[in-house]
Amino acid sequence: MLMHERIIDLIQAEDIDTILGIPDPSFFGMYVEAEKRGMRIVAPHHEEAACFMSDALYRMTGKPGVVVANKGPGVANLVSGAIHSAKELAPTVFIGGQRHRIYEQRARRGKIQYLSQPQFFESFCKYVGVIEYPEQVDEIIQEAFRQATSGTPGPVYVDFPMSVLFAKLDLPPAPPPSAYRLVKQEAGTEAVERAVGLLRDASLPVLLVGSAAFATRSHEAVARLAKTLACPVLQTSGGCSVPEGIEDQTFQYGTATGAEIAGEADVVVAIGTELGEPVHYGRGQHWSKGNTDRKWIHIERDPTTIGANRPIDVALVGDLRDVVPQLTRAAASLERSADARIETWTKARDAARQASFDACPAQSSPVHPGRLAMEVSKVIPRDSVIIRDGGATGLYFAHYLQFLPRDLFWNANYGSIGPGLPYACGAQLGVGNDRSVVLMTGDSSFLFHVSELETAVRKNLPIICVVGVDHAWGIEVASYRAILGPDTGEPEGHWSQGVRLDRTAESFGAHGEYVEKVEEIAPAMERALASGKPAVIHVEIDPVANNEMSMMPDVAEFRTWYGEPGDNLGAGGSNSGYE
Repeated sequence: MLMHERIIDLIQAEDIDTILGIPDPSFFGMYVEAEKRGMRIVAPHHEEAACFMSDALYRMTGKPGVVVANKGPGVANLVSGAIHSAKELAPTVFIGGQRHRIYEQRARRGKIQYLSQPQFFESFCKYVGVIEYPEQVDEIIQEAFRQATSGTPGPVYVDFPMSVLFAKLDLPPAPPPSAYRLVKQEAGTEAVERAVGLLRDASLPVLLVGSAAFATRSHEAVARLAKTLACPVLQTSGGCSVPEGIEDQTFQYGTATGAEIAGEADVVVAIGTELGEPVHYGRGQHWSKGNTDRKWIHIERDPTTIGANRPIDVALVGDLRDVVPQLTRAAASLERSADARIETWTKARDAARQASFDACPAQSSPVHPGRLAMEVSKVIPRDSVIIRDGGATGLYFAHYLQFLPRDLFWNANYGSIGPGLPYACGAQLGVGNDRSVVLMTGDSSFLFHVSELETAVRKNLPIICVVGVDHAWGIEVASYRAILGPDTGEPEGHWSQGVRLDRTAESFGAHGEYVEKVEEIAPAMERALASGKPAVIHVEIDPVANNEMSMMPDVAEFRTWYGEPGDNLGAGGSNSGYE
């Protein structure tokens, strides 16, 4: 067999059916072979976008991603996206093409499309390997998957020089992952027994659920544990999806109701969360009130993270896909009854949300960004995958969505803007066209990777992009004013009022809608969904509301995510602005 055939063997052994990357001579053979075998090849318009697509594909399938890049500038374009993958804990195998290895030691200048590439990935990738000799291909590719998927997930990088491109190999069939890496990992029996003991004595156990619970497709497992314990579920800012069947016991951490529940909890089971700044490390802000001596059970794959952000009483080290069902089985004998306070908290949550909905301005034009989210919610299918992106607009979408989505994500750890459109493409690749994928974003974010509309058209991905357009860096305008005063100048804070994203979409072959009034939103959404094509709905929103973030209930909480000098665990402060 040829080298590229063996690499495809190893990728398919991981049950991966998609390769993301722009064609390059290093990978022509690999691409042709992959297509022969029925795999999907998706070429975006920028390598960074491929990283975002891979992250979204992982979140919707639970499988690691494979992204390839051309030597030199293509690999360089990966770097920012690969850092995103590291921060978002996305297990991604990056394979970078490279010129013949002889160039590595040549003391010459002016080498075309050549740079020593591994060094750029060493500081943030879990593993960096170079296929120096053909016989190393199994060892290095398997090590890449082993490192990407073990412990805390993350990216790895493999350098693939043209020196080995045409090598012929005589190797046995590629082994399954279970033959060379750990694929199942339950927690120790004694630790589970201690966790059950804490839950047995608990007055109010609470699940604190982060994004990894959904990226691993563990919705049903989390729901079963929540029902077994008959307890409230607190969502982190990254774990904002809601498993079906536990809507009435699920609350957002940091809201008034969520904060009260955090204070009342006497045992917390943290699942799929690093216990980072947005939850105040499990120590500050809302946790510093009420039952401050509460016990903590942390389900975590990587033992080195246990106790890093706060002391832990019971560590359940293992894959949450295995540990959550394990804990559920062990806790089945507890026969807990639902706490009467859950119904009270559910009513309070719904009343608070409804009050904010009622207070949101209903004027026809310009459209308030909160009203935009409310109107979109009336139309999109309830099983839609929701992608959030953007600064101020993204925060409005987070609060004013009218239902609790089963799948909603954003880049909550890295906190950048711009991945939304590639995210939507990757999510649609992951779920197929039986479920709608709806991107809710702002114009500044959308423009980062607008060329990926062509990718969506080419690959027949009927994503719906709802873009709140204020012709400004909305959250940055707010930051200018918060930090320097309301009358400060805003250099480069605004751009042309003539931008028409609906026309941009049409130029790519997508469906476009232009909306100026509230009453136009729902019909535009219905037409977009009916088109069966990728669609962009350009909505002119109120720039004053968006820039000043008026009527946004969660701004004060958002500001507490950023610790002050001296690390007061995210108490927030007047000099922290919105950034």
